[in-house]
Amino acid sequence: MLTVMLMRELVVHWHVDPAILHIGNFELRWYSLLFVSGFILGWFIFKWFFQREKIDTKLLDPLLYTLLICTIVGARLGHCLFYQPDYYLGSWQGFWEIFMPWKGGLASHGGTIALILGMWWFANHYGKKHHFDFVWLLDHLAIAVAFAGAFIRFGNLFNSEIYGNVTNLPWGFVFELRGETEPKHPTQLYEGFTYLLLGFALIGLYWKKLDKMLRGQFIGIFLIVCFGSRFLIEFIKEPQVAFEQTMALNMGQLLSIPFVLLGIFFLVWAYKKRIPARAVHPEAVKAKKEATHYAKPLN
Repeated sequence: MLTVMLMRELVVHWHVDPAILHIGNFELRWYSLLFVSGFILGWFIFKWFFQREKIDTKLLDPLLYTLLICTIVGARLGHCLFYQPDYYLGSWQGFWEIFMPWKGGLASHGGTIALILGMWWFANHYGKKHHFDFVWLLDHLAIAVAFAGAFIRFGNLFNSEIYGNVTNLPWGFVFELRGETEPKHPTQLYEGFTYLLLGFALIGLYWKKLDKMLRGQFIGIFLIVCFGSRFLIEFIKEPQVAFEQTMALNMGQLLSIPFVLLGIFFLVWAYKKRIPARAVHPEAVKAKKEATHYAKPLN
């Protein structure tokens, strides 16, 4: 009994205002700030990638716009179609709310699908001229997205949303803004710190082991760890919509399985193709082939 009482005293009573400031009808929310910060950080990470591998940095701006549009559109459609299709497709009012992401509802699985499609378009549009392909782009995107994903989950914490079941662990959070009175698993932090560690691991491999890495390994590792951890954490997460209460696996888990399998596919593909992870420039390959080795001069 004493142990339980002590653990109850250690819980976090979370009642942080989701908004940083209010100016009239305008409010700046922590979620929005962290969401945008993830893209800004990604822009600087990609600038380093492009400079290190001699890719034209003029591509950074169109890449950022592509990523931003795909993330917002894909995540919004993912939430509407995967989690609440009956509401958003059941009436004209619901249908028009699909185009109102500020009302809430973004799904990471939908955002991931849209990002993959967007990178396929970007690679086909710019890749041949600038010496990179679709998988090269996904490899580098995986590193930046890991950090952006962490920022978004921390934003979910400030919104007091997407949390877990009741827990007796000392780091449980009582989400008072949602009317909760019992400590719940802060699954936003579980996912956020997992993505953050994954990002640091991937960027460490890129920094120290780039010339030993194969194309497809970065994205393969990212998909397996990111969605594998998401699958496991979902076991202690509260259902986001009513129909999940009757399912053995919830929607987040069902959507995570194909991405884990896709990650395994990329690792197998990488070991079969054995293409260097670093961008390969034709002039560098030509210079290497044309290098001539002369005999040592006689003494």
